[in-house]
Amino acid sequence: MTLPWRKAMEQALYGTDGFFVSGAGPAAHFRTSVHASPAFAAALVRLIHHLDGVLGFPGDFHVVDVGAGRGELLRSLSAGVGVEVAREPTAAAAPVPLAGRIRFTAVELAPRPAELPEQISWTNEIPAGITGLLLATEWLDNVPLDLATHAQGGWHYLRVDPTTGEETTGAPVSQADADWLSTWWPTPTDTHPTDPPEAPPDTKSPTGSGFRAARPAQGSSLTARSRSGCPETPTDRTSTDRTPTDRSWRPGNLAEIGRARDEAWAEAVGHVDRGLALAVDYGHLRAGRPVDGTLTGYRGGRQVPPVPDGSCDVTAHVAMDSVASAGERVARCAYLLGSQRDGLRALGADGGRPPLSLAASDPAGYVRALAAASAAAELTDPAGLGGHWWLWQPVGLPADRLPPARS
Repeated sequence: MTLPWRKAMEQALYGTDGFFVSGAGPAAHFRTSVHASPAFAAALVRLIHHLDGVLGFPGDFHVVDVGAGRGELLRSLSAGVGVEVAREPTAAAAPVPLAGRIRFTAVELAPRPAELPEQISWTNEIPAGITGLLLATEWLDNVPLDLATHAQGGWHYLRVDPTTGEETTGAPVSQADADWLSTWWPTPTDTHPTDPPEAPPDTKSPTGSGFRAARPAQGSSLTARSRSGCPETPTDRTSTDRTPTDRSWRPGNLAEIGRARDEAWAEAVGHVDRGLALAVDYGHLRAGRPVDGTLTGYRGGRQVPPVPDGSCDVTAHVAMDSVASAGERVARCAYLLGSQRDGLRALGADGGRPPLSLAASDPAGYVRALAAASAAAELTDPAGLGGHWWLWQPVGLPADRLPPARS
C-alpha cells in the first residue's frame, strides 16, 4: 500500500517504533554540530548570557530545545552556563546569577533518558510563555513533508511504498500546497535569477547511489549528517533492480513542499513571549531550489536510500526563506538569516589559528588556543557544518540587539 510521503515520514520517524522514538537516538546514526565539538555549546552559552542581559535578567530564563534527541545539547549547556563569561565593559551585572534562574526544557517524543540530569525538564510539546531562547538544531529537516512531481502541466503528489521506497504519481496537489509551490518553488519553466544568494550557497551534486546528499556543498556532501562520510554504494545493495530512489522514471521535476515546516516553525515561534527563536539547519533559497530534491536517509553513520520503514533517518533540506517568512509573520519582528560560520564567529568561535608568537611566550596557552581553534574550525568550515543556515527570529526584541547585527 502506498502513502503520501508526509504520512509515510510521520510513521517512519515518529510512530510507536519510529526512528526518533525508539532505539539509541540520532547520535548513533549521524553527527551534527551538537556532537561535533564542545565549541558549539560554548558559543550558545555566550548567546544565552547575551540574551539574558538584553532581556533585563528575567526571573526565569528559559532554554527550550525542540527535537532534543537524547538531551545532548542541553546537558552541555547546563554544564557550561555556570561558567563566568566575559561581559562588555558597559554591561550591567545580573542581580541573581543566571545559573539560579535558568530553566532547561527538552522537547522530544522519545522517552526521557534515565541518566538525564534532573534540572532538565522533558516534554513532548513546546511549552508556552517562553522568555529566553528556543533552539531548533536540525529539527525542521525532519518535519515530515509531502513531495510532488510536475507532470501534465501541474504538480502531483508522489506516493511511496513504506516497505520498499518505490514511488508512484498520485493526485494533483491541494490548493494550499499549490499556493505554497507557486510562491516558494519555481516550476520547471521558471527562470531563476542569475545572481547567487548572499547567504550560503546550496550547490549539491548527485552521489553515485542515485540519491542526493543531505548537505549542500563545495566539499564533502556528507559532512554534516553522516558520521563516516561514506555513502552507500551500489554494491551495498541486495538487489540490482531499480533502486527506490532512482527517479529517472519521473515525468517532471521534484518539489519538496515545505508548508508543514512553515507551520511547525510558526507554531514554535508563537510559544516565545520575549527572546529569540534560533533554527540551525541545512537548506536552500527559492533562487537555488534543487531540481531533483534532497530527500535522503541515514543509518549507522552511512547515507542510505530514504525508505520510510522506520529503520533509518529520512531527511530533506529546509526551504529557509519560506520558513523565515512564516516565523516573521508570527513574531512581527524582522529576522536575520545567515551561515553557521558567520553566526559562530559573531559568538566568538572563529576557528582561526592563534598567533605563533604565543607559542614562544606561553606554550601551554598556545596549545589550548590551538585546540579551541581546531574544534571551532570544523563547525565553521563553509564546505561542511559552517554552511548550515542560522535563522535568528527575535520576538519582542529589535534585531540590532542580536550578536550578528552587532559583530
